[in-house]
Amino acid sequence: MRAVEFRGPGKIEIVEVPDPVVEKPTDAVVRIEAAGVCGSDLWQYRGLEPLPVGERMGHEFIGSVESIGSAVTSVRPGDCVVAPFSYSDGDCAACAGGLPVSCPAGGVWGDPGTPGGAQAEAIRVPFADATLVRLPGAELSASDIRRFLPLADVLPTGHHAASRAGVGPATRVVVIGDGPVAACAGLAARRLGAEQILVLGHHPSRLAVSRAAGMAVAEVGGPEAAAELVLGTFGRPADAVLECVGTQDSVDAALSCVRDGGTLSYVGWPTTGVSIPLRTTFDRNITVCGGLAPVRNYLPELLADVVKGTMDPSSVIDLELPLAAAADAYAAMDQRTVLKACLRN
Repeated sequence: MRAVEFRGPGKIEIVEVPDPVVEKPTDAVVRIEAAGVCGSDLWQYRGLEPLPVGERMGHEFIGSVESIGSAVTSVRPGDCVVAPFSYSDGDCAACAGGLPVSCPAGGVWGDPGTPGGAQAEAIRVPFADATLVRLPGAELSASDIRRFLPLADVLPTGHHAASRAGVGPATRVVVIGDGPVAACAGLAARRLGAEQILVLGHHPSRLAVSRAAGMAVAEVGGPEAAAELVLGTFGRPADAVLECVGTQDSVDAALSCVRDGGTLSYVGWPTTGVSIPLRTTFDRNITVCGGLAPVRNYLPELLADVVKGTMDPSSVIDLELPLAAAADAYAAMDQRTVLKACLRN
């Protein structure tokens, strides 16, 4: 089968690799219909996050079950499924405690030592019962792919930022970022009943997705400008700031926007050297939370809302290309000419 392989900073290739097969009774093999290119993939693509040459890329996918091991009971061949960006056994203390992303037997697709990346034609899924979630219907239409693929990562990650921050009625929320996770964080904050939402970013074309969803948006140049925009919009600093970028500038902007006693919830993949000054958060009684989203925990409730139409994350995907054009998808994401690319098989 074909798969996307990392060949060094700025370089990916389509390579032929062995077809995946069921190796253990708890495995399933999924034929991938669509895979996302994530902002965190770009850190590796740019050489900012280490990845050995020859590793396969991607951690977001939806598809149909091709085969299952003898112990698998929750899915069967032909089922349409979505997987979180990580797999987990569902039995360990971490999984039982609500943190499947910390499962010692689990892993993130595409990391060294895992079954491979999701930007491929198929993938072996360990612990299929604890990992895969069935999607409605017997096949995936083009509109289904755009609705359901964000469930693999960006929608639950945005929801994680909002839910960890305690967003609810009467909460005034600032979202830092103009990528897919930021757009989804805004959707999640609205779902949880936020009173006001302001999305701050640098790229008007990317902020347009949140504007079209009915949120206030603004371009911002730095922490001081961000704080002024928040005061001008809310009349006071934000109760909760959802940081969805992972750079020092975005963290500094988040701190400038949140009120004393408020919450900074971070889900942006942190690049090397990013820090949150403890003395600042200490003196101002700011709650800091967030982290790697336990996507599998959130999938049932978010899927139900997507199916009902009360949440629609489909607009975050604005480029669809065949797997063979993965290099073009990465280039478009890297150059910020699109919000999120999807690779189709």
